[in-house]
Amino acid sequence: MAEHDKRPQSYRGGFNHRKRRYRAEDDDYERRPQRRRYEEPLHVKLQRQLLAIAESPLKKADEEIKGIAHMILEADGDEEIRNDFAEIAMQLIVEQPLKIPFIAAVVLAVNSKKPELAALMLEKAVNAVNEKLQVGAWRAVKLILRFLGCLQGLLESDGIFPVLEELFSRAVDLQTASSEDSLGLELVKIILLTLPYIMSSSATGFEDHAASLLEKTDVIASTPHALEALVDPYLGNGDEAGQQVQSVIALLQKQLQAEASHSWVLACLPRAWQVSGSEEEVESTRHGLPTINIPTPVLPGARPLLPEIYFSVYGNQDMETVPPTSSITSSLLRDSLVDTINILDYNRNVTAKFLIDVDCYFAPNTFVKRATPFDRLRDVEEGKSTWKPEDAAVDAVFSQLLQLPMPEHKLVYYHSVLTESCKIAPAAIAPSLGRAIRYLYRNVEAMDLELEYRYMDWFSHHLSNFGFTWKWTEWVDDVELSIAHPKKAFMVGALEKEIRLSFAQRIRGTLPEPYQPLISTAKEKDTPDFKYKSDQTPYSPQALEILRLLRSKAPDQELQTHIDSIESQAVSLDVADPLVPSTDAYVTSICFVGSKSLSHVLSCIERCKERLLGIGLRSEVARRQIITSVMDYWIEKPGIGVNVVDKLLNYTILTPMSVITWALLDNKGRGMILTHAHIYEMVASTVFKVTNRVRQIVLARNQKGLPKEQAALLEDTLEKERREMRNLFAVVEDSLVGVAGGFADEMAESRNQDTDGEALLRKWGERWLRVFRRKMAVEETWVSETLAAAAAAADGQAIEEEEVEKPEGGATIDGVGETYSSTNGNGIFAMETETEANAKAEDEEL
Repeated sequence: MAEHDKRPQSYRGGFNHRKRRYRAEDDDYERRPQRRRYEEPLHVKLQRQLLAIAESPLKKADEEIKGIAHMILEADGDEEIRNDFAEIAMQLIVEQPLKIPFIAAVVLAVNSKKPELAALMLEKAVNAVNEKLQVGAWRAVKLILRFLGCLQGLLESDGIFPVLEELFSRAVDLQTASSEDSLGLELVKIILLTLPYIMSSSATGFEDHAASLLEKTDVIASTPHALEALVDPYLGNGDEAGQQVQSVIALLQKQLQAEASHSWVLACLPRAWQVSGSEEEVESTRHGLPTINIPTPVLPGARPLLPEIYFSVYGNQDMETVPPTSSITSSLLRDSLVDTINILDYNRNVTAKFLIDVDCYFAPNTFVKRATPFDRLRDVEEGKSTWKPEDAAVDAVFSQLLQLPMPEHKLVYYHSVLTESCKIAPAAIAPSLGRAIRYLYRNVEAMDLELEYRYMDWFSHHLSNFGFTWKWTEWVDDVELSIAHPKKAFMVGALEKEIRLSFAQRIRGTLPEPYQPLISTAKEKDTPDFKYKSDQTPYSPQALEILRLLRSKAPDQELQTHIDSIESQAVSLDVADPLVPSTDAYVTSICFVGSKSLSHVLSCIERCKERLLGIGLRSEVARRQIITSVMDYWIEKPGIGVNVVDKLLNYTILTPMSVITWALLDNKGRGMILTHAHIYEMVASTVFKVTNRVRQIVLARNQKGLPKEQAALLEDTLEKERREMRNLFAVVEDSLVGVAGGFADEMAESRNQDTDGEALLRKWGERWLRVFRRKMAVEETWVSETLAAAAAAADGQAIEEEEVEKPEGGATIDGVGETYSSTNGNGIFAMETETEANAKAEDEEL
């Protein structure tokens, strides 16, 4: 090669002389200047490695821990390095829970040679946990205590156990005060989730402490909570869902008792501290735990706390792909994944990456290799794990998506996490999603109705992101079921939502032949026909004139002539309320003019708002006729009709009571209307508007410093709105009780004609009742607890202001009250409860 380079080359020979020149006189001549070598600053390198600790399956976590510890020790005396490590480590603890054991392992690794860094971390952790305790941020408290539990080996005396004992005493006080208290359950849950990390740490000899604590928590954890029935995801009448569901806290108690009897094996937790050397070296320098002050009283925090039920979409499979509920791994894995999902809601891509890499953060051999096909699990050697990491991740997302009474974030966030996961690792995630979809479909009959519609929303949204492809042939036998059957209703509702996200012709093309009748040819029309174009339709001439005038944006006086003509003709025909036919002609014309887009119909409603408001004031029947006209016009695309009705509610043209009356009384019949997904959407959205208004008034009332006149006005408004909310729920209850009991008017007349059909309709009534009774209970509980907490905070502040010398904890009481009130004032509760009403609109935007 060297000889070839030295040969003389012609211009058209081997290469371009302008780009490369040969200097025969100096074979060692360097042709290009060497780029200056860049040495990465040590603190930057430390930040990068610490942020990425344990993330890569290609790197060994113990080597990463040793490398980070070596960098810290190398920079002895460098304040920037020490402070950077402490700051980043604390952020990782509360933002990326999966990394907590590895962060603790780094602290343990440097403790023997640099104990001051361990002392700094303990100080920062305790300061952080004290801050979180003052505002009731219980998830952050749990995660910081977990970190301290991992450091139990370097703590003096009993370490963190006295803190857990004090938390338990507070839980006992709360449970004694009220059997419906949920904060006490949360405290016990924190204790139980901290124990495994203590017992898997470098500390030894604490078995008796753990056994004593477990004996105490058993009293609370094993007692069924009064509100558990409200959040049970199953009715208990499905093919597989009849399985006994358990509360998370009761499950944890049993699992930890089993682990204690087996000497705390805790095989799933990584022993990251073992890379630091022998136990003697790790624990060479012990530290006292700074004081953790638990305030009195403890605050529930911003989110309402209710009992949690352990929910899985991979139950009763031929092969075990997720940890069984008998194993502590199921609870520890679920807890870490759920916290990761809910904390990182601001970046769904990062969340999806953590879910896919979940096997990096647990002990080796906890899971099978990623993307192992389900059928290949039978070939796994006996005694080895068959748990699939992607199944565990998908299961955790569904546990939040299908959480009752509401998840922490908007439903569309959990949709997007599953979508991103599937895009990042389709070979691994797609088969897991397929099995989850099949499991949920099999149990649609037994599932809580609200969860069925959440599942339906996600299913249609997910298919829209992947070409609307699904193996519909698997469910082809269910096409022949009655429309009142939950599985058939699910199919119809899912296809309707798919059409809303696309168009009918495209969706029809993705379906096998037996499904074709479910999408009528009328759905393929972009603009429904104007029924008054037919001469056979009563009041056709006047309606056509109204349509012409609306299109030309004529003044209201010209419309009145034709409306009066319709009402005069209706009187001559002995119509009970002449305003009804004129309203139908007017509203149908508005729908036709605005059928091009939502902005068109909103513009038209805005122009006609005064007349529409006047219709409701003149006749309540005519007000409900507005809904009838809208839904009749959009009968083939009811989702659009529901959206228009929602806008009419926003304009106060319709009232919540008129919508509920129209849906559940005027059109109830034998209860068949309850099988339609769009009716549930309409009713749930209307109820949300009412309950959310009550919440907003409560938050406004609880603000500090309000003038007495304004406070009294808000108090009166709150009483009025709560009364209207209760009346609304009472109407819902009365209308559904008849269907659930089978004694609605038309059901009573036809009881013996179609026994199976009547039984299905009664079941629909029961499912609706369960949903709205829960909503009522949740709202009443929230309002009562929020008002009580605000009153307690105000009393505490008043007492404190009277004290001449405030004790050290005095500011804590004031801070608690202030934090609680201001947090609510920012609308956190309102934001969280917007999930059901806003998720569908965001689906379409995505």
